[in-house]
Amino acid sequence: MQTPVPVLGAPHPGTPDNADPKDPLHTDPSAVNAGPARKKRKGLGLVFWLATVWLVVVLICALFADLLPVKDPLTPDVINKLALPGPEHWLGTDGLGRDTLARLVHGARVSVTISVTAVAIGMVVGGFLGIISGFFRGRIETVLMTIINIILAFPALVLLLLLLAFVGRSLVVISLIVGFLSIPIYTRVARATTLAVAEREFVRAARTMGAKNSRVLAREILPNVVLPVAAFGLVAMGVVIVLEGTLAFLGLSVQQPAPTWGGMIFDGKRYLSEAPHVVLIPSITMFLTVLSLNLVGDQLRTRFDVRGSNL
Repeated sequence: MQTPVPVLGAPHPGTPDNADPKDPLHTDPSAVNAGPARKKRKGLGLVFWLATVWLVVVLICALFADLLPVKDPLTPDVINKLALPGPEHWLGTDGLGRDTLARLVHGARVSVTISVTAVAIGMVVGGFLGIISGFFRGRIETVLMTIINIILAFPALVLLLLLLAFVGRSLVVISLIVGFLSIPIYTRVARATTLAVAEREFVRAARTMGAKNSRVLAREILPNVVLPVAAFGLVAMGVVIVLEGTLAFLGLSVQQPAPTWGGMIFDGKRYLSEAPHVVLIPSITMFLTVLSLNLVGDQLRTRFDVRGSNL
């Protein structure tokens, strides 16, 4: 006796023609042939955009501080010193009666200048050294990483204080010194990313097709290393802002009376018991800026993470 061959998608023998499609025993041809559903790509989220808006506001304050409708940050108002936030002074005044909002706006210029300059120097110089050492390997990698490890062996804060003592404390000098000290970190990040990208299929294919090293570096390695390093740079900017605030708190940042966030905290600590807002307002401003940089940097670093190989 010949056994009937079942037909794909046909109702099971004994199943009525009006079988319920929701029945778990019912077989739907489209369900059999359908592949796994593609996962929707998650958005950046509300927190990311709020952090971005805050960073844009800080950047506008830094770039256009002289054009914004705020009071003179250096003009004292002895009658209204330590004033609470109000119509006359929206964020109050400090111990000399200087407007806190105006000093925050102009202080953003110092923080942004130092952080952007330091990160730019670290990304360009450290990124270049990291790509070269991670791509060519061999003696080049050994020599470069030895120098980097020697620099990292020195305590960064101690080395920074020594350089400031010999060179000076101007805005340009502080930016250059912090940028120099950040080069080893970016070198290690760029090297690790380069090692991962160099093992990817498109890089191997380019080498197999006879592409020169310069072309592989420019067309294949560099575009895939820049984005992760730049995302890391946003997080590092927050570290630089905190470092500048620490120097200002120690009296080692730019010369007074130039307003800085760390300097405002340092000047206001003597009034902490009677007027805590003098310290809290610049502290909260610095906190929100660093937090926003970390949130945006972490989100972008997750998006551009290179997972070509395990290091």
